[in-house]
Amino acid sequence: MLARSVPAIPPEASYEPKWDGFRSICFRDGDEVELGSRNERPMTRYFPELVDAMTTELPERCVIDGEIVIATDRGLDFEALQLRLHPAASRVQMLAEKTPASFIAFDLLALGDDDYTDRPFSERRAALVDALAGCGPVVHVTPATTEVATAQRWFDEFEGAGLDGVIAKPLDLTYQPDKRVMYKIKHARTADCVVAGYRLHKSGDDAVGSLLLGLYRDDGDLASVGVIGAFPMATRRQLFVDLQPLVTEFEQHPWNWAAHVDPEVVRRYGGGSRWNAGKDLSFVPLRPERVVEVRYDHMEGDRFRHTAQFNRWRPDRDPRSCTFAQLEQPVTFRLGDILPGLGT
Repeated sequence: MLARSVPAIPPEASYEPKWDGFRSICFRDGDEVELGSRNERPMTRYFPELVDAMTTELPERCVIDGEIVIATDRGLDFEALQLRLHPAASRVQMLAEKTPASFIAFDLLALGDDDYTDRPFSERRAALVDALAGCGPVVHVTPATTEVATAQRWFDEFEGAGLDGVIAKPLDLTYQPDKRVMYKIKHARTADCVVAGYRLHKSGDDAVGSLLLGLYRDDGDLASVGVIGAFPMATRRQLFVDLQPLVTEFEQHPWNWAAHVDPEVVRRYGGGSRWNAGKDLSFVPLRPERVVEVRYDHMEGDRFRHTAQFNRWRPDRDPRSCTFAQLEQPVTFRLGDILPGLGT
């Protein structure tokens, strides 16, 4: 079951923190445990520690909707979660020990022989809390409230622990797979970024696929912070034409990754993807002279957590004025204050 974005917290619903991890449905039947992603990809092999925990912490036969997260004392770590999707079983096992995952349960779909999907969410939530009473330390039931004021406080505070908003579920809502019948309220912000390069669109060599964005650090270095890429095809072709006068050589570009031997620099600025070795991440370097205003939800480290969205061009802005100082910094918040025992 999916959610659609709304600008404000709606009234008369059950509210939960929006966890930033891998959405997953857990199926347990005795000693058999399967984890499936929202697009039905199997996730079980990547999280052996969850399989072990679920055979002891979950009811013997159940289907539970939730989120796989990696919790640290600094908050949720989505990058560490992505690293778990590795083809080598030995590396998966090593990471399972080094950065163990947790499972945040937020909906009950089946228990024993009983199908709960046609029951209202208020009933499913009560059954989930009862069925998972005493679970842990790996499986947790997400906090929930029907108080709008509490949900607003969660929205304001929990971002500091790596969560990215609030989910609202009507109390009478049945479980409806593939339908956007829940509501998600996410942080919406803007930032002025330097356009420092582009990648070609998959359709050919006359259209822009995505623009590479940068922000200046205090030491004057231009850091890569993300991309924007949702443009109509006519705009992609016009961007290609408009940007040609700014094309430069890597030797004159702040992201001259070829001059470095650090594999992290190569990974970030070109030459291949960390997650897909066959994906080309090379780009056409541009003189950092154009500024674009983008919309984003939140940062993960010094990069946009999700792909940013185009807002408008800012010809009035000096590129050098586009620094990290303009970004809103969430108040630090401990995961353990959201769910005791998580991230400690």
